[in-house]
Amino acid sequence: MLEKLDFLEEKYKELSKKISDPEVISNTSEWQKYVKEHAQLEPIIQKYKEYKEVNEQLNDAKEMLKEKLDDDFKEMVKEEIKELTARDEELTQELKLLLIPKDPNDEKNVIMEIRAGAGGDEAGIFAGDLFRMYSRYAERNGWKVELMSSNSQGVGGFKEVVVMIKGKGAYSRLKYESGVHRVQRVPATESSGRIHTSTATVAVLPEVDDIDIEINPNDVRIDVFRSSGNGGQHVNTTDSAVRLTHIPTGMVVSCQDEKSQLKNKEKAFKILKARLYDKYQAERDAEVAEARRSQVGTGDRSERIRTYNFPQGRITDHRINLTVYKLDAFLDGDIDEMIDSLITTDQAEKLKQVE
Repeated sequence: MLEKLDFLEEKYKELSKKISDPEVISNTSEWQKYVKEHAQLEPIIQKYKEYKEVNEQLNDAKEMLKEKLDDDFKEMVKEEIKELTARDEELTQELKLLLIPKDPNDEKNVIMEIRAGAGGDEAGIFAGDLFRMYSRYAERNGWKVELMSSNSQGVGGFKEVVVMIKGKGAYSRLKYESGVHRVQRVPATESSGRIHTSTATVAVLPEVDDIDIEINPNDVRIDVFRSSGNGGQHVNTTDSAVRLTHIPTGMVVSCQDEKSQLKNKEKAFKILKARLYDKYQAERDAEVAEARRSQVGTGDRSERIRTYNFPQGRITDHRINLTVYKLDAFLDGDIDEMIDSLITTDQAEKLKQVE
């Protein structure tokens, strides 16, 4: 760990010189790249500086203890060593956390896709419950929720709903929600009181900047058609709905919630970019050795991650074996306890990789 910190300290010094170099400053894009890297290293270097100061004081105190001292002074030095040792351990742990590789997407907005899975109408109702749960969670955090695309079902709920959640750090909190969510409850239409099991799938994708991914316009077929469903007279009389087909991958995105064809097209491209970025990132991650990957998981859509059991009023996350008994509050967006536990477990796994 110390070798890595020494290397980063040298790199930080080099970057400090570069961002003050008039020649580099004249090249705006290069200068911005160095400034960003410098800012990312700064908290690590400041913490390392404090660590070295405490370490030096600790060594000095230990050396002092070897000298001939009166009893009172010796006790005072021993107490100082105890305090400095505790601080040294704290700083070591803090440095390890700072050295965990940062997810470059953590500060990004989120595109969340919720789809009904197995269970017929009940699965669609559950997809609607999840949509409201995440919308309430976003509200609690002061984030903005924007509907991108939806396909509702007659009995309430959704076959599919796609939303953009805008807010600082949205992806860092919501990325653990990707996977299969399972619900166990007695449907309102079930007269015998039999418990049904249904599922919904959640995909959490970071919003993608143009610099993150480029789409060749020749690779995308754009079709326009008349919107269906509710939306007033305008929806049914103009070709405002847009369907994008990414020819190389066969990926299809449709948007029809806006009255404007241009707005539907913009939203569809945002979703397509996020899905393609997620696909390419998943392919890259698959090449990484299993030992270096987190045990918590943030991307496998087929992984059953959580069960919502209504008769017992509990939610269980199967990745970390955590059960909480506050189903109503949870579905109202009070999900921080679960997310905090997932983050803690994820960090603990990644800490094992920091020597």
